[in-house]
Amino acid sequence: MEAPQSTLPFLGGVNLNRLAGPILILLILAMLILPLPTFLLDLLFTFNIALSIIVLMVSLYTTQPLQFSAFPTVLLVTTLLRLSLNVASTRVILANGHTGENAAGKVIDAFGHFLIAGNFTIGIIVFVILTIINFVVITKGAGRIAEVSARFTLDAMPGKQMAIDADLNAGLIGEEDARRRRSNITQEAEFFGSMDGASKFVRGDAVAGILIMTINVVGGLLVGMLQHDLAFASAASKYTLLTIGDGLVAQIPALIISTAAGVVVSRVGTGEDLSQQLIGQLFQRVQVLYITASVLGLLGVIPGMPHIPFILMAGSMAGLAYMLEQREKRALEAPPEAAPPPAPAQPELQEVGWADVAPVDLIGLEVGYRLIPLVDRNQDGELLRRIRGIRKKIAQEMGFLVPPVHIRDNLELKPNTYRITLKGVDVGTGDAYAGMYLAINPGRVMGEIAGTPTKDPAFGLPAVWIDGATREQAQALGYTVVDASTVVATHLSNILNQHASELLGREEVQALLDHIGKESPKLVEELVPKIIPLGTLQKVLQSMLDDGMHIRDMRTILETLGDNYSRTQDVDELTSLVRVALGRAIIHQLFGDAQELELIALDPQLENILLSAVQAKGGAGGGLEPGLAEALLQQAAQVADQREQQGQVSVLMVPPPLRPLLSRFLKRSVPQLKVVSHSEIPDTKNIRVVAVIGGRSQ
Repeated sequence: MEAPQSTLPFLGGVNLNRLAGPILILLILAMLILPLPTFLLDLLFTFNIALSIIVLMVSLYTTQPLQFSAFPTVLLVTTLLRLSLNVASTRVILANGHTGENAAGKVIDAFGHFLIAGNFTIGIIVFVILTIINFVVITKGAGRIAEVSARFTLDAMPGKQMAIDADLNAGLIGEEDARRRRSNITQEAEFFGSMDGASKFVRGDAVAGILIMTINVVGGLLVGMLQHDLAFASAASKYTLLTIGDGLVAQIPALIISTAAGVVVSRVGTGEDLSQQLIGQLFQRVQVLYITASVLGLLGVIPGMPHIPFILMAGSMAGLAYMLEQREKRALEAPPEAAPPPAPAQPELQEVGWADVAPVDLIGLEVGYRLIPLVDRNQDGELLRRIRGIRKKIAQEMGFLVPPVHIRDNLELKPNTYRITLKGVDVGTGDAYAGMYLAINPGRVMGEIAGTPTKDPAFGLPAVWIDGATREQAQALGYTVVDASTVVATHLSNILNQHASELLGREEVQALLDHIGKESPKLVEELVPKIIPLGTLQKVLQSMLDDGMHIRDMRTILETLGDNYSRTQDVDELTSLVRVALGRAIIHQLFGDAQELELIALDPQLENILLSAVQAKGGAGGGLEPGLAEALLQQAAQVADQREQQGQVSVLMVPPPLRPLLSRFLKRSVPQLKVVSHSEIPDTKNIRVVAVIGGRSQ
C-alpha cells in the first residue's frame, strides 16, 4: 500500500507531520497535571467530538481494514484524550461546582441541561445505558471479531506465503509485487493483533467512566457540604448535573469511536465502501422488497395497529421494488435485430497449395469449452496475462526468448480439460474448473476440507477443488489456494522449464545472436559463423539448458568457444570448457552467496570404475554394468531425497571426464541432483562433503 501524502506544510525546515503526534501526546499528558481554563476545556471537548466523527467517517469509507492501519494507535490516543479530559473536568467541577451553571464550561453545561433537560436522574440512566451499550455490546463484539480475525490471519499466513512464492516462481508476479503482498500479509496480522489489544483500552475506558462519575458525585457532595456549606439537595443537584454532563460529553465520542472500531474489524474486503455494500446487497433483490412490503401492509391493516406508519413504509418498499424491477427490464431489453446480411457468394474451388499444410505449433495449449473464458480476450482472460508473465520470467532467468504459445479450443477434450503440446506432441494434461480454486496440500495442513479430491497437475501433490466460499477456510488450515488460471499457468511454466533445450532452435539462437550483436557487434561478427557454426553453438547452449543452467552470459560463452573450437569440435568437451568458464555463475545459481559448499562425492573405488569405463570408450561415455547402474541410481536417489527433506540443494561433485556421463545418466531418474565437476568450483569457495555415493565393483 502506498503511504499517504503529506498534508501538513514545512515550517522552518521542519515537517509538521512528524511533530503532530508527539505534540498531541504531550498535550494529553499535560492535561493530566495542569489545570485548564473552562474556555480551553470547551475547545478540547469539541475537538474530541470532531475527532471521533472523523474516525467514524474514515472507517465507513475504507474498502479494506489495512487502509486504516493506524486505527489501533488512534484508538489508544483517543482513549487517553478522553481520560485526560475527564481528569481536567473533574478538577474544574470539584473546584468550581458550587458556583452552579457554567462552572465547568459551556459544553458540559449544555450536555447537562439540553440533552437531559436538567434532570440528573434521567442523565444517570442515559449515561448508564450508553456505557452498557459501549461496554457490553459494541466493544465486546469488536474485540471478539479482532481476536478471531487475528488467529485466523496468523493460521493462514503460511498458505498465503506459499501462494505468493508459487506466483513468483511461475512468473505471474515480480519481486516488487511479491514483497508488497508479503508486507500486506504481515501488516494484516499485526493490525488484527493490535486491534485485539486496543479493544481492551476501550473496555477499560468504559469502566473508568463509571468510576469517575461515581467519584465525582461523592466527591462533589463532600466538597459542597463540607467546604462550601451547601445543603445536601443543592450540592447533589449542582455536582451531579455537572458530573452527568461531563460523563455524556466523554461517553458519546467513546460510543462513536467504538462503533468505528466495530465497522473496521467487521468489514469483508470487496473493493467497496460500506454504503456501496449495504445498498448493493440489501436493496437489490426485488422479491425481498415485495415480500417485506406485503408483511408491513398486513400488519398495517390489523385492528389496533398504527395504520399510517406501517402502510406508508409498505408503500415505500413496494415503490422501490417496482422501480428496481423496471430498471432490470430495461437493461434486459435487447436492441431490434438487424436484417441478416446476404449470404456470401460461393468462392470458386482453388487448387491445393502450401497454404493448406498446417505447420506444427512449437508450443500449444488446447482447452475444453468450459475453460475458454480463461483465454478469451473479450472476457479479459486472466490466463493470457499469466502466460505473458511466464515467457517474460523464463527470458529473464534462462537468457533467451521462448516462442509464443499457440492457444486454441478443442471440442474433443472434456469440458474442463486442457492439454499442453510440444511440437504437436502431448507433454502434459490436466483438469481445471473456471471460477473454482485448487487447495494444494503442501504436507502440513491442520485439517481436511470438503471438495473434489485431485492432484496438482504440475507437481503431483494431493489437492482439492473448492469453491470461493471455503477459500479462506482452506488458507487458514494451511492449504496453498490458487485459482484455475494459476493452475494451468504453473503447469505450463513447469513444462517449459523442463523442455527449455527443445525450445531453443536455430531461429531462436540467431535471434539471440542478433540481440547480442547490438551490444558486441565485433564479437558476433568475428566468431559466428566464421569460426563457430551456428549448429554447434546451438548444441552447446542446449546442453547447458539440459543441465538446468542459464545462458545469459553469452559473451563468455562465445569467447570460450572461439578460443577452443580450433582445438576440439566435440560438443561435450566444448560444453565442459564453457561450464568451467562460467563456474562462478553456475555455483552461484546452485548455492547463492554461500561461502561453504555442501557437496556430494563419489566413493573413490566407484569413481575409478567409472573413469575406466569412460576411457575404454575413448571418452564417449560408454554404458555401465546393469548391477552397478542400479546401485548407483538407488544410492543417488536416497541421498537426494534426504537432502530435499532437509530443504538443501543436492549437488554431486565428480571429475571433469565423468560430468557429461553422470549428468545424462541421473537426469531422468534423479532430476533434483545436479552434477558439477571439480574444475567448475571457484578457488574462493570452501568445500564440505556431506554424503558419499558408493557402488559395488565387479
